[in-house]
Amino acid sequence: MAPKSDNTEAIVLNFVNEQNRPLNTQNAADALQKFNLKKTAVQKALDSLADSGKITFKEYGKQKIYIARQDQFEIPNNEELAQMKEDNANLQEQLQEKKKTITEVESEIKSLQSNLTLEEIQEKDTKLRKEVKEMEDKLIKLREGITLVRPEDKKAVEDMYADKINQWRKRKRMFRDIWDTVTENFPRDIKEFKEELGIEYDEDVGLSFQAYSDLIQHGKKRGRGQ
Repeated sequence: MAPKSDNTEAIVLNFVNEQNRPLNTQNAADALQKFNLKKTAVQKALDSLADSGKITFKEYGKQKIYIARQDQFEIPNNEELAQMKEDNANLQEQLQEKKKTITEVESEIKSLQSNLTLEEIQEKDTKLRKEVKEMEDKLIKLREGITLVRPEDKKAVEDMYADKINQWRKRKRMFRDIWDTVTENFPRDIKEFKEELGIEYDEDVGLSFQAYSDLIQHGKKRGRGQ
């Protein structure tokens, strides 16, 4: 429910005096919506206050600009203005110090939140001590010459490796047989033909079948030595 006309004028007058700056009807209506005042009611109150001399106004074309009467305010003298400026500067300095303090406190809070709790530190310490002990035990065994890989595991890996080498050897031989048959009496340059087909020998990609094959013999000799 909208306020009565006399209450509306009181609300509008209080607002104009508080703002103490040039206002048009739309400015006042937007700000006074919280009092359930319509624009027409605000316009009427402004005109009534202006007619009664409680506020002043100026016309700019079809628009009226309203402002509070300045004779109702105490105007500070030069000394008072200087003091106000000094007070304002001090307040601004205090404000900056408070902002700096707040920033430091917030940074400290974030730092504390990112730190581990005592319980988490203890859990992490226990885990790290266990890992260090396991690594120390392995290191002692290595220094004593103890093989950490079980014989059956080692044999399984060696057998698998040997099988892969045999497969490599068979496929290498099969390719050579087919390639020699295809390129026998071939009229074109064999190297260009190979590059055209995208074929690469082991040597082309830095592989040495013999080097990988020798690893098997090396492993057997080392095994006998152990």
